[in-house]
Amino acid sequence: QFELVESGGGLVQPGGSLRLSCEASGSTLDYLAIGWFRQAPGKEREGVLCISSGDESTYYADSVKGRFTISISGDNTENTVYLQMSSLKPEDTGVYYCAATPMITAQRMCATVLVGYWGQGTQVTVAS
Repeated sequence: QFELVESGGGLVQPGGSLRLSCEASGSTLDYLAIGWFRQAPGKEREGVLCISSGDESTYYADSVKGRFTISISGDNTENTVYLQMSSLKPEDTGVYYCAATPMITAQRMCATVLVGYWGQGTQVTVAS
């Protein structure tokens, strides 16, 4: 069974950095798009950064370009997906979710929030 478990959220000051981790287990990441979404209070969930193995593409939301990066470590059916966040702003506050969808591009997954598997979410609060 494919499972996503996030960790690493917390409180950080504006301008600071934070790294989120997503333990992906139970399946290889081949033919998957995997990425990070967030939901701020009172707002809809949005795609932040997604990557797809099929076309080796990466999608960044405009609001995080130049500040957030994604990386993957591990092999076979045990992998960790990292979201490195820097120059954080109060508007980056929200619950961050790791997500994955088979047979889809990074852009489609992130832009349309077309997700097959969700993690449980981790809270990120940017405040002084």
